Amino acid sequence: MFKSGRYSGFLRPISYGIDLFFIHFFAFEFFGEPFPYFNYVVYLTIAWLLLSLRSGFYEIYRFTHLAKIISLLGKQGVVFLLVVFSFFGFYNELNTSASIIFKYILLVWLCITVVKLGIYFLLKKYRLYLGGNVRKVVILGLNQKTDQLRKFFTNNPVYGYKLYRTFDLKGTNKVSIEDCMDYIIKEEIDEVYSSVAEIGNKDLIKLIDFVDNNLKILKFLPDNKEIYSKKLDFTYYGVLPILSMRKIPMDEPFNKFLKRSFDIVLSLVIIVGLLSWLTPLLGLLIKLESKGPVFFKQKRNGLDYKEFFCYKFRSMKPNPMAHLHQISKGDIRVTRVGRIIRKTSIDELPQFINVLKGDMSVVGPRPHMVSHTHMYAERIDKFMVRHFIKPGITGLAQVSGYRGEVEDDNHIINRVKYDIFYLENWSLFLDIKIVFQTIFNALRGEDKAY
Repeated sequence: MFKSGRYSGFLRPISYGIDLFFIHFFAFEFFGEPFPYFNYVVYLTIAWLLLSLRSGFYEIYRFTHLAKIISLLGKQGVVFLLVVFSFFGFYNELNTSASIIFKYILLVWLCITVVKLGIYFLLKKYRLYLGGNVRKVVILGLNQKTDQLRKFFTNNPVYGYKLYRTFDLKGTNKVSIEDCMDYIIKEEIDEVYSSVAEIGNKDLIKLIDFVDNNLKILKFLPDNKEIYSKKLDFTYYGVLPILSMRKIPMDEPFNKFLKRSFDIVLSLVIIVGLLSWLTPLLGLLIKLESKGPVFFKQKRNGLDYKEFFCYKFRSMKPNPMAHLHQISKGDIRVTRVGRIIRKTSIDELPQFINVLKGDMSVVGPRPHMVSHTHMYAERIDKFMVRHFIKPGITGLAQVSGYRGEVEDDNHIINRVKYDIFYLENWSLFLDIKIVFQTIFNALRGEDKAY
């Protein structure tokens, strides 16, 4: 049965068909005879359908963010490349040049990307200007969160939600759940959004039975309890439903492979292309100004709270307090060379060695000194959540204005919020975006880079 309005029942099969058309049409155009075209069609069709179902490549909804779509395109593109090359590896007697295969893959992927993004933006315009593909919605409950949702529906018509009414379940204009259900039936409402805090258990059971029996979609707004602010993961042990506190995308094997591959490639580029010649030059300058090693290493807490040595170019005079006190503005321990390399973040480059070793990632929560980690773990709620993933050379918190010296508890609290958002919403596209933002900030110069 096709679902009306939300996402046309024909749109997803059409998307499959268009993508497979590009894959097979260009294969015929590029490879010709004696290419085993029939075998290729069967193999690629089966592989494409299975991989698309596994990756959720076609699970695009009206509320899906553009960054998510680009991330899906990137992941599916890598898999498509591997699948195509595996076919030609099996038929190696064809002697098809790698350059032709790459041209084919790039052309196919360009067409798929244009169509996918085109459909996404055309649907937005269709909803905005022609009023089509609209979902009728109501909100149950009056509070701050439902008011935010009301404003979202009102201010974002491109998403195609038309708010019919917001019901007060507890206030002076209280409406019974039965009246709400009557209204939903009368106006043929598609989706019901209910505040968890505003509805009692008895009414909640009635509401759930009602939407199930009338083919309505029910969604809940979290209350102020922290458990509901997480990216919860729902699964089954047999027939028993289990709710996990959060789902971490990097725990999935394919995402681990993607992130680790990104880390290895980028760290090798930096180590071979930059550190190989910069280290002796910078080492000489560091040695000429002050006695001591070229590199500074310090214990930090990483994945699963395990300790490792984090490397940097030495920017301070050797001192016994380096492992206890973070640097502050105008710190007399910083050398002249150190002031320059810290301002440009060059002192952090040796951490690409940590990345290659597997202690760190290019992007992730910034690791703190061990003494500070213990202190923050006791004082700052949810600080330890950061250690579910590898620490990074840069991170979402750092490019969002929370880098350098921790001036007060509010600073570290906001840093933790950004770090938790990152680990719950990771994508390769997000990593690439953070890397480019880090480079831009370093070239521009930052006030807290001292």
